[in-house]
Amino acid sequence: MENFWTSTKPIYGLRHFVLVNETKEKGNINFLMVSVVDSEINIETTYEELINSGNWHKGWINLPKLQSITEEYVNYKSINKGEGIDEIFINEDSLFNIA
Repeated sequence: MENFWTSTKPIYGLRHFVLVNETKEKGNINFLMVSVVDSEINIETTYEELINSGNWHKGWINLPKLQSITEEYVNYKSINKGEGIDEIFINEDSLFNIA
């Protein structure tokens, strides 16, 4: 599975993400994606959403800064200031597990 992804639209104002965990629950494959700019911005998505929705491109697409880091990100960070941040747990088989 490709580890680097670009969202077709900003997520909390950011578009470049890394797939850090893959889990299987009840036959469904889920992925934990973390922003390459801000690790506090992370989302869970399904295999179907990542591969078939048209909302993601494999790899990182070179975008102008104002498209890859939008005003939405600045607003999100100024409102939330660290509130509601979930801890990220990396699976042992993740490429990003450095322990």
